[in-house]
Amino acid sequence: MARILSKERVVEYSLEFKIKVVELTNKLDVETVDIAEALGLHPIMLYRWRQEYREGKFVAPPTRRISMTKRPSTPSQEKEQAKELKRLQKEVAALKKENDFLKKWQKYLKDQRQNGSDT
Repeated sequence: MARILSKERVVEYSLEFKIKVVELTNKLDVETVDIAEALGLHPIMLYRWRQEYREGKFVAPPTRRISMTKRPSTPSQEKEQAKELKRLQKEVAALKKENDFLKKWQKYLKDQRQNGSDT
């Protein structure tokens, strides 16, 4: 939230905090002065943050959160996804066969080396 930078008690607020406060002032039907007082901020600071927000100087940092709600998909998207799923399943099966064959081949070569070194 806030970080004290020096002896003179200069406080630096995080960008995320500033954005949340500005959005709070925009959403609520309460005067900015009252919100500033409730948060322990000077009203001028809050007005400046609001102006900077309007000018686009505050950009919300990208979040790594994902939406847990499923977007409705169209039938054509579902068909494409089903086709892609089948293709990927076939590819996985083919790669498993190839991997098994290579493991068997490796074992065969190992056995041949051991048998060859015994003579």
